Amino acid sequence: MSLVRLETAGGVARVTLCRKGMQNALVPELLEDLLQVLGQVRHDPGARAVLLSAEGPAFSIGGDMRRFQKERGNLLAYSSRLVGLLNEAILALVELPQPVVAAVHGVVTGGSLGLVLAADLVYLAPRAVFKAHYTTAAFGPDGGWTALVPRLAGLRRAASALLLNRTVRAEDAVEWGLATAEAPADTLLEVAGAAAARLASFPAGTLRAAKDLLWGDRTSLAAGLEAERRHFLELVAQPAAMEGVDAFLRDFHDYPQGDD
Repeated sequence: MSLVRLETAGGVARVTLCRKGMQNALVPELLEDLLQVLGQVRHDPGARAVLLSAEGPAFSIGGDMRRFQKERGNLLAYSSRLVGLLNEAILALVELPQPVVAAVHGVVTGGSLGLVLAADLVYLAPRAVFKAHYTTAAFGPDGGWTALVPRLAGLRRAASALLLNRTVRAEDAVEWGLATAEAPADTLLEVAGAAAARLASFPAGTLRAAKDLLWGDRTSLAAGLEAERRHFLELVAQPAAMEGVDAFLRDFHDYPQGDD
């Protein structure tokens, strides 16, 4: 069963993360499914805008810590594959010719933030939060925490969120430029969907040109994401990484137990 669902109607391609039993924690299989779906969307003339959302209580809780624990004997290769696929997914979202609207609820932690930041418009439920968690897990930042957050929010804000593991609440995310606006939780998909439908009604060439110019040269973004991957691998090779995974799962008693 695919971990990402694609539905297209009225010019809007709705892309939904649906690993809800693990609160959409990132694993290679989910990211591979996402890349396959984005490839379909890219070449679909009937898709003029994209709505990215997720099922379950959270948009995504970042890298699947239980899977990291399971892969302890193969951690370096697994991590290289995971972060490499995450970087590909972020760049694929940025490089889509269609504008992307993200509807984000619940928790967004670790590298999953990159999927949000790669969208062109971001609508947050009031209780949505962004949190790095790298210092609690002894991992290196990935998902654009250094390649995208400083660009959007500024160096000092990025440093406070990343180094101090500060919880960035919805109102802060909007103020910092990490999100477009808040929307009531019960109408979040409706609000984000209306924005996507409006975009789909505009000339595709104009939207494509505007998006291309707004993002600018992708070379520096790709280089920044690759630098994150390299540092991630350097740290994950250290004993502190698995100690951090074990401590994280021991301390976070509400961490999901497994897929539905």
